[in-house]
Amino acid sequence: MPLRGNVVTYLLITAGVLYVLVRRFMGEPLNARDLLGPPAFLLFFGIRAVEEFHLVYVLPLAAGFAFGAVRGLTIRLFERDGHLWQRYTPWTLVVWVTSIGASFGFALLLDHHAPTQLSIGVGMLGELCAVGVRALNTGLPFAPEKLSNGRHGTS
Repeated sequence: MPLRGNVVTYLLITAGVLYVLVRRFMGEPLNARDLLGPPAFLLFFGIRAVEEFHLVYVLPLAAGFAFGAVRGLTIRLFERDGHLWQRYTPWTLVVWVTSIGASFGFALLLDHHAPTQLSIGVGMLGELCAVGVRALNTGLPFAPEKLSNGRHGTS
């Protein structure tokens, strides 16, 4: 039964990450909720999944944060409709693939790996930091939040 639960967890994580990737490659308004939501969600569940923290997690998690920050530097920020938009670039994909390879390398080298949700969440936190600083430095407003009825609220 635990194996089945892990498979479902990995499928849900994969589906969520793919959803975010597709939306961001197409380009989307940059609002605070979409910037903060994925890392917060993944970090929350990643921390809950840690039964015992091993010191060897520090190096791969630090590398994941750094890769996320570098990834955040590859994201194109631009103005549309009076507010910020973001779009992933081919370089963003290169950094994603490289960071995944590094994660597998650390897991093989250290014979331990942090829970997947935590690893991805830390990487997305690095991306959040880089994009957030860059976005604030543009002086442009974040996009308004979408309301449940499809209309936009204030940001």
